[in-house]
Amino acid sequence: MITTLEPMDFTTSASTASCVCPASSDDGRATTVPRALVHRAAFAEVFLTGMCRPAENLFHITAQWPRGHCFFTPIGGTHYDPMLIAETIRQVGSYLAHEAFGVPLGHQFLLWSLEYGTVPENLVTGRAPADLDLTVTCPEIRRRGNRLTALCYEVVIRQHGRVVATGRVGYTVTSPAVYRRLRAEQLAKEPVASLPPAPVLPAAVGRLSPFDVVLADGTRPGVWRLRYDTRHPVLFDHVGDHLPGMVLLEAARQAAVVLGGGGDVLPVSVISSYQRYAEFGSPLWIHAEPAPTGLGDADTRSVRVTGIQDGEQVFDALVGTEPVDAVPPMR
Repeated sequence: MITTLEPMDFTTSASTASCVCPASSDDGRATTVPRALVHRAAFAEVFLTGMCRPAENLFHITAQWPRGHCFFTPIGGTHYDPMLIAETIRQVGSYLAHEAFGVPLGHQFLLWSLEYGTVPENLVTGRAPADLDLTVTCPEIRRRGNRLTALCYEVVIRQHGRVVATGRVGYTVTSPAVYRRLRAEQLAKEPVASLPPAPVLPAAVGRLSPFDVVLADGTRPGVWRLRYDTRHPVLFDHVGDHLPGMVLLEAARQAAVVLGGGGDVLPVSVISSYQRYAEFGSPLWIHAEPAPTGLGDADTRSVRVTGIQDGEQVFDALVGTEPVDAVPPMR
C-alpha cells in the first residue's frame, strides 16, 4: 500500500541519450512498432517506434507523441497530458516482454505498480510531434526456467536530450492456460458498461466531453462511482475480462483534478499499485482525499485515491498535481 509520495530521481547511471542506432534515425522513426506487441488494436494508439539493446538489461526505445490526440488532449492548450507518460511506459513493458524476453503473444500481463514523475516545463507542446528517446533498465527480472514470469523496469524519457519524465512499472506474466483456469468464470461473461447518471462536469475533471468522464456525481464529497463506456476508443481500445489499469489510473487523475480545483491541472506525478482485478458488473467506488506532498513546492497538491469494489480495495494511487499557470517557462 502506498504511504508516501517521493519525487522521482531524474538522474540515472545508465543512459542511451547518445546512442547511435537504427531506431534513432529518421527511417527508424518512420513507423510505429507492431500493434500486437504493445497490446493495442488501433494504429493511432501506438506510441513506440523502435528499439535497440546496447547491453543485456539496457534498452534504447524511441517513441513519438502527437501534438493532438482524441483523448490525451493538450492541457491548457500548451502542455502534453502527462497521462501520455503512463501509457507510453505501459507500452514499453509489453514491447520488452515480447521483443526482448521472448514472451509469446497471448500471454496475460498483470500490472501491480506504475509510477511516473515529470519535469513539467519540458512538457510544453512544440511545432512538431515530440520525438522521444527512452532509456530503459530492468532492475528485477524473474524467470521460471527460460520463461519470464515478472519484470520491474525503469524508464527515463528525454526529448532533445532534456529529461521529460521518469517512470517505473512492475508486472507479472501468466500463460494462457493458467489464465483460463484463474479467470474461467469472468472469461465466460460479456463485458458491460457502467453508466450511472449525472457524470461529473467535464471541465471539473480536465476533460472536454462527458464521454471521457469516468466519475459519476456522488452523494458524499470526495466519493464517486466509477462510470465507463466499453465503446470508448482509447480507454477500451480492446475489451478484456476486467477493467484495464489505465481506466483506474484515469479515475485517479480525474479525482485529483477535482480536488485540485478543476480546470487546467497537470497530474505531474503518480505512484499507483493494484491489488485485485477490477471486475465488470459490480459498482466500483473512487475515494479521494488531500495528502501531504512532501515535495516542498507550494504549487504542488497531492491527492490520495483508492478504488473499492465489493468491500475490497482494488487499487490505490497518490497523484501530485500542479496548475498549468504555475509551471515555470521552458528553459
